[in-house]
Amino acid sequence: MNDFFGAVKERQERIKSLLCVGLDPDLDKIPRAYQKKDRPILQFCLDVIDATKDFASCFKPQFAHFAAANATDDLQQVVSILRSEGLPVILDAKRGDVGSTSEFYAHEAFDIYDAGAVTVNPYMGGDSLVPFLEYEDRGVILLCRTSNPGGSDIQNLELASGGQVYERVAVLARDKWNTNKNVGLVVGATRPEELRRVREIVGDMYLLLPGVGAQGADVREVMRAGSGGGLLVSASRSVLYPKSEGIHNVRLAARETRDLIASCSE
Repeated sequence: MNDFFGAVKERQERIKSLLCVGLDPDLDKIPRAYQKKDRPILQFCLDVIDATKDFASCFKPQFAHFAAANATDDLQQVVSILRSEGLPVILDAKRGDVGSTSEFYAHEAFDIYDAGAVTVNPYMGGDSLVPFLEYEDRGVILLCRTSNPGGSDIQNLELASGGQVYERVAVLARDKWNTNKNVGLVVGATRPEELRRVREIVGDMYLLLPGVGAQGADVREVMRAGSGGGLLVSASRSVLYPKSEGIHNVRLAARETRDLIASCSE
């Protein structure tokens, strides 16, 4: 197990939590009090981190949310603070391009932002992944079966050789791409049957599961389907934007989600 996944496993065991808190700042949704500040996104994210870090095994800042708000400096500072506190960080950027461009994307994620892991789109093939995979101490979390309804347009296509596209991605991740033991997969928590199948294929590899909370995944079913290996259960909007505003309610939402995941794991 590489440095990133080892750090996640150690933290999960220490704080008894599989929760990954997604940081998806949206100026239209954050409390109005923050919008009066000089750097509203930064202050909101730092308060969320402080409120939820007791319950989160890692954090997952979403690149596009920061970039669209012209707040990449805030993103860099958020990652730096998370790292300084020993909190594992997944940069949710879903990168993937021809090899020469992927080199720059890998440099951006791991050298500029210093993320512990990054999400990557593998659908351009193995050569597009090599620049990421060469960072042996970092995590590379590949899209496999995503939580969005349209994912089935491609990911569930039947192959002439048998099986579906997402299953082929899982097989390649297991047999060809994970030579440095630094690969995990994204599998939507809203897709328990596909999740079960991916777990059968990849064994104990780490799986990042978006879809809990706002997307309405059945947590008990998800935990059953994903059992047998590492799990990171991601919640973003349901934690960041609870029905009642206030950082106290963000903390309550994180604790309740952590507790729900733990109760469904028993």
